[in-house]
Amino acid sequence: MTDTGYVLIVIALMALVTILLRALPFIAGHWLRRHPIVHKLGDSLPLSIMVLLLIDTAAGQARSHDGLPWQELAAVILVVLLQWRTRQTLLSITAGTALYIGLRSL
Repeated sequence: MTDTGYVLIVIALMALVTILLRALPFIAGHWLRRHPIVHKLGDSLPLSIMVLLLIDTAAGQARSHDGLPWQELAAVILVVLLQWRTRQTLLSITAGTALYIGLRSL
């Protein structure tokens, strides 16, 4: 059995670390807004995350059936083209999803 005091100290330390980590953006917000690394990450990270999610999803769906992944490629190409031409994310996602569902139901 563990000592009650030890357990309470560990819980208090974990709570302190949790509170400090959650307060850090508010404490260091003025520094973060001016830092060039944060601006560079803000510019490139959302696109990078979306590309990685797209690749992972398309590859996972392509492995779920036999044959070439032409349905996934057609939907991705449509999304890229619509996003490039219109810059309307909702339209691109909706059209790509509709095309993919339509091709898979054939």
